Amino acid sequence: MNKIKERTEPGSTKVSELATPDTTGMELSVIIPAYNEENAVSGTVEDVRRHLEPLGIPYEIIVVDDASQDATRVKAEASGATVIWNDVNSGYGASLKRGVKRAQYEYVAILDADSTYPARYLPEMLALCRDQDMVVGDRGAAMKNVPLIRRPAKFMLNKLASFLAERKLNDINSGLRVFRRSELVPFLPLLPQNFSFTTTITLCMCCNGKRMIYTPIEYGLRVGKSKIRPVDFINFIILVLRAIMLFNPLRVFIPLGLIFFMLGLLKLVIDIGYWNLSETTVFSFLTAIMIWSLGLIADMISRLHLRP
Repeated sequence: MNKIKERTEPGSTKVSELATPDTTGMELSVIIPAYNEENAVSGTVEDVRRHLEPLGIPYEIIVVDDASQDATRVKAEASGATVIWNDVNSGYGASLKRGVKRAQYEYVAILDADSTYPARYLPEMLALCRDQDMVVGDRGAAMKNVPLIRRPAKFMLNKLASFLAERKLNDINSGLRVFRRSELVPFLPLLPQNFSFTTTITLCMCCNGKRMIYTPIEYGLRVGKSKIRPVDFINFIILVLRAIMLFNPLRVFIPLGLIFFMLGLLKLVIDIGYWNLSETTVFSFLTAIMIWSLGLIADMISRLHLRP
C-alpha cells in the first residue's frame, strides 16, 4: 500500500500526493501535438519515455505533426514515437482530436512538444486519475513565463470560466493533463480546432459534473517561438461568446436581464409620479424579457448538446 499524504499549494485544489505513484494495471497514451518543433520534439519524446519506462506499464507516445514546414516529422519518427500527421495545418485542437481518436488506451495524457511541460509529472498525474476523470497541471506562479501582453486575456478568461463553472478554476488552458478517453470522446464534436481546445475541455468537464482536480507543476521555458498570433485575439472573443452560450448561459443572461428589469422598474416608479408611461420603461421591460427568452433558448440548446 502506497503512503498517501495531503498537500495544498497556493492557487491549487487540495489533492493527494502519492509518495510512490501507484499505476498498477493502468495503460497510458501520450499525445504530443507538434508544429515546427524540430528543435524540441525529440527531447520531449525522450523525456516522456524516461519517466514512463520505470513504471512498467503499457504506454504509447503519439506525435501529431500539424503539417510542419521543418524537420519535425523526421525528428519525431527518429525518436521512436508513433507519428501521425495532418496534410494541411489544421490547428492545435485538430491535432489533439486526431491523437485522441488514434489512442488505444483508456488513459490519455497530452503535453506540448516545446519542452514547457516536464514529463516527470506524468506518473503522479496518472495515479491521481485513477479516481478522477481528468487531472490538470496547474502552472500557478510559473505563469510568470507567460508574456505580459497575454496575461489580461488569460485573467479575464479564467474569471469567466470560474463564473460559468461555479467553481474556482486555477488554470483553464494548461497543456499538461491526463484524462479518461471514454469521458472525453462524447465531447469531441464540440471541441474547437485551435488553441481554445484545452479551455473548452475544462469547461466541458466542469459544467457536466465530471471529476477534475489540479496538481501543481513547474512551467518551463519554451524552446522555439510561440504560435500565438495577433488574430487569435478575435478567436479569444469568439471563445468567450461560445463559452457563455454553450456551457452555462443562464449564469449570464439572468443577471443581465435583471439589470434591465430593475432599470425599467425604477423608471416606472418615476413615471407613475408624472402619470406618464415613458418609452424607456417599456423598452427596459421588453429588453429584459428578450434577454431572458434568449437565455432559456440557449440553455435548452446547450443541454441538448451536452447531455450524455
